[in-house]
Amino acid sequence: MGTDLNAPLGQNRKTRASKAEKSSLTFGRLSLGLAALALIGISAWAVLKPTGLIIPPETQTVADAAQPNEKRVAEPNTTPLKQQKTSGALSGAHVEETLTDNGSIVTKFSPKQRDGDGPAFIEVGRTKGQDPRLATFPNEDLLEDSPEGRLPITGPDGLRPMDQYARPWSGARGIRIAIVVGGLGLSQTGTQNALRQLSPDVTMAFAATGNSLQRWMQEARRTGHEILLQIPFEPFDYPDNNPGPHTLRVGLDAKKNLSELHTSLAQITNYTGIMNFLGGRFLSDADALEPVMRDIGRRGLLFLDDATSAQTLTGTLAGTIGVPHGFADMVVDDQIDRTAILKKLDELERIARRNGGAIGVASAFDESVAAISQWMDEASTRGIEFVGVSALVKDPQQQ
Repeated sequence: MGTDLNAPLGQNRKTRASKAEKSSLTFGRLSLGLAALALIGISAWAVLKPTGLIIPPETQTVADAAQPNEKRVAEPNTTPLKQQKTSGALSGAHVEETLTDNGSIVTKFSPKQRDGDGPAFIEVGRTKGQDPRLATFPNEDLLEDSPEGRLPITGPDGLRPMDQYARPWSGARGIRIAIVVGGLGLSQTGTQNALRQLSPDVTMAFAATGNSLQRWMQEARRTGHEILLQIPFEPFDYPDNNPGPHTLRVGLDAKKNLSELHTSLAQITNYTGIMNFLGGRFLSDADALEPVMRDIGRRGLLFLDDATSAQTLTGTLAGTIGVPHGFADMVVDDQIDRTAILKKLDELERIARRNGGAIGVASAFDESVAAISQWMDEASTRGIEFVGVSALVKDPQQQ
């Protein structure tokens, strides 16, 4: 019965496996099963372990500290494990990890006080100008008390009134023009008209002998104007041509002239510098002028010369002492006629295009204000940037 005669027709007879073959097959299956169980166990352990396959530094330190032959008995976890660390990518923050009873990790981030190892902060330098919301208020660090009143002064950190109260501008290379309108405060209606019509880009110069100066100053600053203070200086035909009270004169000694200067400086605050009101004789006398220029420079103010006197020494002395200073390129309203003023303004533009910048001065006459307002609207479309006068003076600190 064990022969091929008993096999069904067309089918091969099955052969029996030997004992050796059966043993090999059973061992292979067992090995595969054990490997699968091991893989599942390792995967489960890696998932459930709170720090993965890497032993936390704290745990590793404690383990290494144990004696080699000491038996370690696992104690029940009765309190959550807390680990604090600072991440390099999160410099300046506390990172707190908490292992809960169910094996989950809760990570908590909280800020901390930065130290020398934290990010570096780059100081880009002090910017010019004042927050518009505070433009009507003086910086108290830039004032000092004197017998004549509160006077401008360079701050303890080197900040100058010239910088604090300057009108910001783009800083771009291009054609720049500064228009200065003076005589404000002498006429109430004229002052109000100028403040109402003129662009905030116009620098306003208030006469120290004017009225209601504090009120007008605040309005000018509120609307964005940079301002100057006009100081009366002795002209050649004094006293026939008298600039007014507190005029600085050649015949006075330096102490008296400085007292007169300080009386004028104390009338208002928030100005970047001073501009002469007349003064042909005084500005041409080096002995009288030098103490005044030194005082102006010490206070962090600029000096603008209206260039009406050919004998002025302000540029020479200011350059020697290191005082920020500038000269007007043109008086645009030496003729009180609208058409003539517009022609002068066109000439001022030609000077600016040739030199890169120009300063024009005028008085707050109705005709001047109307012509300047009209011309600035048109000139702004020709690529001209109108700036405060502080942007065009020669500043020793910027050279």
